[in-house]
Amino acid sequence: MPERAPTGRRWRLVRGGGLPAARFAARPRRRQFRGALPYLVVLVVLAVAAGLGWVVYGSTLFAARTVHVEGVSTISADEVRQVAAVPSDVPLSQLDTHAVARRVRAIPAVAEARVVRSWPSTVTVVVIERVAVAVVPRGGQWMLLDAGGVPYRTVPARPPKLPLLELAKPGPDDRSTAAALSVVLALTDGLRGKLLKVTAPTPAQVTLHLAGGRTVFWGDAEDSARKATVATAILNRPGNRIDVSGPDVVTVR
Repeated sequence: MPERAPTGRRWRLVRGGGLPAARFAARPRRRQFRGALPYLVVLVVLAVAAGLGWVVYGSTLFAARTVHVEGVSTISADEVRQVAAVPSDVPLSQLDTHAVARRVRAIPAVAEARVVRSWPSTVTVVVIERVAVAVVPRGGQWMLLDAGGVPYRTVPARPPKLPLLELAKPGPDDRSTAAALSVVLALTDGLRGKLLKVTAPTPAQVTLHLAGGRTVFWGDAEDSARKATVATAILNRPGNRIDVSGPDVVTVR
């Protein structure tokens, strides 16, 4: 019988076509990409932030398109808008709200004003108007005074519920005006109902002129609440002149 060929395995060297070498070459590139990835993320975030910053602070996309006015009753909202002069070509974030409020406070009847931004394109002007507490005659008309003595509006007819003051130089810096207003604000309903006018030639010579020709000499504005209580309590006593300048020693004659 012929001899059989050996059955052991035969090995042959086969080249891999360069694949392992390509894999080894790609590893450094992947490491480089992973190392650069955080920097790329930071650059993207910075670019987005810069774009948003320009939209908010540099462009007019969020500029004032609407101006709301709140708190007005005797002043027209259109007058406030005109004086406020809110620019429509300035980003809302760059709007000088203090300057706008200052312009609105220049309106004589405005006691206080504040400006509020409302995104994306609205500005609200909140106004506190002056409240009249007395009147003074002026050139055949009547000037309204607020509690601080500021004359802020002239009206043709005297408001019937407001006390009349006769003063040499009515105004917020006048001491006689301040004294007369302090007295007026302290009056009881009983005194106010009989009051015709208040004169104050000096801060220490405030006098109430009541119906029926009676007067109440008040003196200065110190202790006005107590003086008002005392004067009201003795209104029914006979006499044309009541002196409460010293509320501990009241005289009627």
